[in-house]
Amino acid sequence: VRTILRAYVLLRVKMNVKRHVREKNTIPKIFAETVQRHGDKTALIFEGTGERWTFHQLDEYSNRVANLLLDRGFKEGDVVAIFMENRSEYVGLWLGMAKIGVEAALINFNLRLESLVHCVTISNSKAVIFGSELIDAVSEVHSSMGKAVQMFCSGDWDPKRVPQGTECLEPLLASASSRLPRPPQRCFTDRLFYIYTSGTTGMPKAAIVVHSRYYRMAALVYYGFRMTSDDTLYDCLPLYHSAGNIVGVGQCIIHGMTVVIRKKFSASRFWDDCAKYNCTIVQYIGEICRYLLNQPVRDAEQQHQVRMALGNGLRQSIWEEFMNRFNIPQIAEFYGATECNCSLGNFGNKVGACGFNSQILPFVYPIRLVRVDEETLELIRGPDGVCIPCKPGEPGQLVGKIIQNDPLRRFDGYVNQSATTKKIAHSVFKKGDSAYLSGDVLIMDKYGHMYFKDRTGDTFRWKGENVSTTEVEGTLSRLLDMKDVVVYGVEVPGAEGKAGMAAIADPSRSTNLEKFVKDMEKVLPPYARPVFLRCLPEVDKTGTFKFQKTELRRDGFNPTAVSDRLFFLDTSRGRYVPLDEELYRSILSGKHKL
Repeated sequence: VRTILRAYVLLRVKMNVKRHVREKNTIPKIFAETVQRHGDKTALIFEGTGERWTFHQLDEYSNRVANLLLDRGFKEGDVVAIFMENRSEYVGLWLGMAKIGVEAALINFNLRLESLVHCVTISNSKAVIFGSELIDAVSEVHSSMGKAVQMFCSGDWDPKRVPQGTECLEPLLASASSRLPRPPQRCFTDRLFYIYTSGTTGMPKAAIVVHSRYYRMAALVYYGFRMTSDDTLYDCLPLYHSAGNIVGVGQCIIHGMTVVIRKKFSASRFWDDCAKYNCTIVQYIGEICRYLLNQPVRDAEQQHQVRMALGNGLRQSIWEEFMNRFNIPQIAEFYGATECNCSLGNFGNKVGACGFNSQILPFVYPIRLVRVDEETLELIRGPDGVCIPCKPGEPGQLVGKIIQNDPLRRFDGYVNQSATTKKIAHSVFKKGDSAYLSGDVLIMDKYGHMYFKDRTGDTFRWKGENVSTTEVEGTLSRLLDMKDVVVYGVEVPGAEGKAGMAAIADPSRSTNLEKFVKDMEKVLPPYARPVFLRCLPEVDKTGTFKFQKTELRRDGFNPTAVSDRLFFLDTSRGRYVPLDEELYRSILSGKHKL
């Protein structure tokens, strides 16, 4: 049954994609059909103000955005950066840009200084539209942006605080035409917008999202998890990520569902919001479920109509507790990075699984797990030079066969060509083919259920965000007069993801930790700040001057196992405190919350 359902879902999405390719459709054209079907229905509700937009209003707002940019000389293929917190306008902005073939670069609103400039620069943005809540962040980097970048501010207008030359967006939109502009010569496999990955190898990388990928990600979960346009979806995930903006908002744009947008996730308001707006589907990223379980029991958590939780990263250990306590019949766990071609979905509500791949019909969907060296993550190949598929129960890296002329199998990669090349391997399924490397280790059981084991390489997740160790190492090393710093993730019992730990070479014990914390707070977002520090005489390196992290990871933060000085970031006091056995025990027992 699972195999038939999965084949049906894939076939249905495949047929739709084929039709859209043939008709040269785009996301704005599909949205126009949605508007015709659902015109006066509520499309978006912004929880921050309670404001509701109908599909007609979202259509009209995005037309004004398109016409304003046309009047200002923006043309097809230009890029404009959006740097703002969640709100309905966010959706209207990128959608309006798409209507004239302008590509949005969706920038993480937590970024500051170098990484912020980097994201605007690598996307080649000709303008930045930013929210007034981020004026300070923009002012700090305005001088490094280059004179040619136009600046528009949306929200509370304060001419004294904005960078010189900034224009206020709202009056400009009010005087722009609300008619649909002439559609550009775009097709289904052209670029829609850019979403930034955490950039394992350093700074964030701009992943290319084409129209067909946007459609595919939203449609696979819609059909796979049997949603309907009468559902109401609660989206408290950031709109600069694919989970919030494609898997969530895509249900509104493509399928006519009402989506409730929240500025930021709130564990204490979550169920109240769901009850208030009659939500039937909620979205999560692994962390969120644990934060909700950490909340005291309240009436609202049972007084809702939520029938499905949709997301990724829910740990097996809390899966059933989450379903039972909050009375949620279905967990719709899926797997899929913004840029990957090997998405999976747990369509059968199987506890702990992130997807299913048919053992009977593997050709329906050419993905597989292949054997890797668990330390170096190198692919292990057989005598014929082809990768070796894993047996059930054997961990392996998830790979997806690349077929560039098939919108479901293509890999669009990143703006940076060499970053794209690194994600492709050859002779994976058979001699001479190409496949996408997910960089994630999964395990499959004998029925074909897939279970997430680990994110490989130099990235770990903490507080629902990817932390790039290379980037954090560089930043901390600069703050510490270029001392050797190694950053890695360590597991903390009961905590989702991995907590950051930094090993610092400090032979003379000269590091001033109080100054270090203050400096660090200025340049790193909260989720990237190391929770644990280990000060040691020197750091082991390989012959190619790469850090040896394996042993450091294995040692963890146990003061009895580590003779070096250990510290813990006490966020309530804003400083690092020595980590002794008593504090270690209270962290392990969950008494000391992270």
